[in-house]
Amino acid sequence: SRLRKLGMMLSSCCCQSPLALIDVKGFEPKDVTVVMKDGKVTVSAERKEEHNTCMGKTCSYRKYTKQFCLPPGCEKEVTYSV
Repeated sequence: SRLRKLGMMLSSCCCQSPLALIDVKGFEPKDVTVVMKDGKVTVSAERKEEHNTCMGKTCSYRKYTKQFCLPPGCEKEVTYSV
């Protein structure tokens, strides 16, 4: 399968510029999870791929996690897009 280059942008209604730009290259949008709790945003992605070859079965596993604190006043509404 072809690796897609994805970027995720997190924004808030109270901030003029994006809060974060996160490179999630190699992950599909369905692999990415965003959780906001106690003024912190956690972005995680997990992907497992298995392939059968003439030599046997190969498996690769990727995991990515990034956590950061939101600026004061930006906790009310945070949106993200991939």
